[in-house]
Amino acid sequence: MSSLLSHSKDQPLVRKPLSDSCSASSAANTKSLRHERLPRLGSSGSSDLSNDTSTNHAESYFLRRENRLSAKKKAEEETLNNDYKKMYEKALVTNQRLKSRLETNKQELTLIQDQLQKAQKERPNDCASNMLEAEKKVKAELKTENQRLKDENGALIRVISKLSK
Repeated sequence: MSSLLSHSKDQPLVRKPLSDSCSASSAANTKSLRHERLPRLGSSGSSDLSNDTSTNHAESYFLRRENRLSAKKKAEEETLNNDYKKMYEKALVTNQRLKSRLETNKQELTLIQDQLQKAQKERPNDCASNMLEAEKKVKAELKTENQRLKDENGALIRVISKLSK
């Protein structure tokens, strides 16, 4: 039958029998406790026992401290992860906004390029029409000058014919 070890500072180690209603897990737990305590209970007696308890207190203090530090470190990591997540989400939103602006600008650029091409196609027609108008003006001027020269030529012919008679 298994037994449980228990002691206090004033009382020596006493074995207490376990009841039959204990589960197997508590029996395994008891065995592990007993194995942990046996090496500490050396031949020197109570002085080792007091050293062991102070060592246990120091160990438990360092374990608690380590647990607190690791919890704090985990909290800081989660905060950093949240910060990175927030920064990532913010960057995604900014990226989406910039993509939409870029798309709008591309559409505007396409529109302006189409308008420019239309204007360039119409401009040669404008130039041609301007050239035609200029040619018409020159032609009209030439006609008037030609008419003037014909009139002058006719006058000279009359003067020469009168002189030749």
